[in-house]
Amino acid sequence: MSGHDVGFGLGLRHQHYEEIAANPGKVSWFEALSENYMVPGGPPLHWLDRFRRDYPIALHGVSLSIGSIDPLDMTYLDELKALARRVEPMWVSDHLCFTSLRGTNMHDLLPLPYTEEALDHVADRIGRVQDHLDRRLVIENVSSYITYSASELAEWEFIAELARRADCEILLDVNNVYVSAFNHEFDAMAFLRALPRERVRQFHLAGHEHQGTHIIDTHDHPIVPGVWDLYAEAVRLFPGVPTMIERDDKIPPYAELLEELDVARGIAARVRTSQKAVA
Repeated sequence: MSGHDVGFGLGLRHQHYEEIAANPGKVSWFEALSENYMVPGGPPLHWLDRFRRDYPIALHGVSLSIGSIDPLDMTYLDELKALARRVEPMWVSDHLCFTSLRGTNMHDLLPLPYTEEALDHVADRIGRVQDHLDRRLVIENVSSYITYSASELAEWEFIAELARRADCEILLDVNNVYVSAFNHEFDAMAFLRALPRERVRQFHLAGHEHQGTHIIDTHDHPIVPGVWDLYAEAVRLFPGVPTMIERDDKIPPYAELLEELDVARGIAARVRTSQKAVA
């Protein structure tokens, strides 16, 4: 993915609008939550338009429900398409999950059974969404707390094959790999190594809550050392992939997130230096 490197970004959060405007150039790009800006007007769109003039923007959604058996929400897709036309984002992403079932929105990112049937189903739906939006989707691995006895594939095998069949790209959430690897006792490096290098478009980094017997993906804590270590391995495997940090609750001051982003920059720089030395 070298040549696509747009550097290091943060999630665009309303708590930081004023600080971002007053301190330009501290990050390379922002990721905006699509649903926050799928509105007819008002302050959110005003701010998004302002930041779009100065920064590349990626759109990241939580409501596509690409794995659901419910029909695709065409009203949602029309609104997303209009937003993408307005913003002209670097890419549009959402999650490999389902959020609705029989018309009920459960407001959670629920994992899929990793079966051939599900693979065919999701690949077909991604194809239809990509045709509607006239752009590729970037699909993110979710954290999970359950597995299905029906699963026939490992999660990483499912994602790799999905990217091939649907001709989509991958948003590799490093924290989600770490969380799920602990919860389900699999090798996080096996997950990373299985992904096709040319399909990984973006990294997510975030914090979580460790409950002892399991980890909950909360996005409300600083990134832990184990996730930083896994991120270093991801950078080795997928050089040049843009990185961003998510914080969705207990939002800290902008300066604190900038410091955390500097840690990511430092890790990526050290990996690049070590790779050059070996070469």
